[in-house]
Amino acid sequence: MRVLIVDDERLARARLRALLATHDAVTFIGEAANVAAAGEAVRQQPPDVVFLDIEMPGGNGFELLDGLPATCAV
Repeated sequence: MRVLIVDDERLARARLRALLATHDAVTFIGEAANVAAAGEAVRQQPPDVVFLDIEMPGGNGFELLDGLPATCAV
């Protein structure tokens, strides 16, 4: 399972990454600290799962979801 973590808090991303790293089926394809970086990451390497924070500087997680390509399942 290809995973992208999106959260503006570095420690939250690190903790989630550590928790998920114990699962062999998880492959991290990236992290993003804001909506713009997350959108770019999704376009470059579409994930199977996105762990998405809602409130972030410069936008929120729902705006990211609205901007995803139609080929992404939400």
